[in-house]
Amino acid sequence: MNKIIAAALLLCATGAFAEPDMGKYNKSCAVCHATGAANAPKTGDAAAWEPRLAKGMDTLVASVASGLNAMPPKGMCFDCSDEDVKALIEFMAKPAE
Repeated sequence: MNKIIAAALLLCATGAFAEPDMGKYNKSCAVCHATGAANAPKTGDAAAWEPRLAKGMDTLVASVASGLNAMPPKGMCFDCSDEDVKALIEFMAKPAE
């Protein structure tokens, strides 16, 4: 039981349960990720996000920081921290309900 509690606390501390800032999503990410514009993986399309997630979160965060393909550096979210970016990626990659 103690191991389960410790694991849950560790996940919380690492941001695994972080909630995205929806204002930042709407301002920056949704422009392309809500519609798939410029071949962006759509929010909620887990299959489209799967190969990207396989590269690892650090790689994805670095891609956002420097920009990738049509996505500009920081995805135009210049006030997003790395933790914000991680939470936004996790939100977008989560299967649509």
